[in-house]
Amino acid sequence: MQIVILDGYTLNPNEISLKGLEELGQLTVYDRTPPELVLERMSNCQIVITNKTIINRETIEKCPDVKYIGVLATGYNIVDTVAAKENGIVVTNVPAYSTNSVAQLVFSLLLEICHNVGAHNAAVKHGDWVNCPDFYFSVAPLIELSGKTIGIIGFGQIGQSIARIASAFGLNVLAYNGGRKKIDEDGTFKYAGLEELYQNSDIITLHAPLNNDTQGLICAESIGKMKQGVILINTSRGGLIVEADLREALDLGKVFAAACDVVSLEPMKADNPLLHAKNIYITPHIGWATLEARLRLIDVAVSNLKSFVDGNPVNVVNQ
Repeated sequence: MQIVILDGYTLNPNEISLKGLEELGQLTVYDRTPPELVLERMSNCQIVITNKTIINRETIEKCPDVKYIGVLATGYNIVDTVAAKENGIVVTNVPAYSTNSVAQLVFSLLLEICHNVGAHNAAVKHGDWVNCPDFYFSVAPLIELSGKTIGIIGFGQIGQSIARIASAFGLNVLAYNGGRKKIDEDGTFKYAGLEELYQNSDIITLHAPLNNDTQGLICAESIGKMKQGVILINTSRGGLIVEADLREALDLGKVFAAACDVVSLEPMKADNPLLHAKNIYITPHIGWATLEARLRLIDVAVSNLKSFVDGNPVNVVNQ
């Protein structure tokens, strides 16, 4: 059985054993696969594994040997799952592997906005404290979280983890989960519609999948419904935000600050409107990438493939 990983470098720059996959077939790993080489590298394989390399309908229809596509992520919009199903290909994802890591990043970003630790550290090392006549100085406003309201859009495993941490900080939590299955309110959060969430949240954090319903969810219209000075965090998918609209809201002060671990096109392009926006913090899609999370990711990916080979596929996203 021929197995190919189309873009293995981000998962494993040389830290993680791929023995589990090697035991299941003849494994070929490419660090990266440009669009013009996807078809060639998939054409003689039965098993294809991808993280962010796009597999579209045209490619799927030209690769009759492919029986399985494993996505090394929770989101799977990079694969045409409808075309895969029509061609008898099972597509799986890896749910919940990065929950703790992403939740940790959300609060890293939020606390950076609230305390500007990096800027204060830089100022001290620049000599500003040594030359200060007072025991204290600040280079930016300092914000206390307790008593404020955080709105969580998308209330799956990550959203629920955010709620638990937020509650420990003394934040009031509003949760929106669209039409997805809801868990019972337990005193640490309450459900709200989008309108209520927009109007009442001091902080909004995005954890929704990218689909037709959520594409451009955060735009001029929805931002207009938010509080003056809202803080916005996106560690989900860049396409949830109309980036030009967020840039304008940041520059005008409607949005006090934003933090994005994801953007619409990755790697980020030089003309992305957020790159030079006022009071924005941008990290290069690192939420998923702690070593612990990547070890969990490969363990589940191997388990997914073993289950498929045994005739009992799990984590299938195109049933």
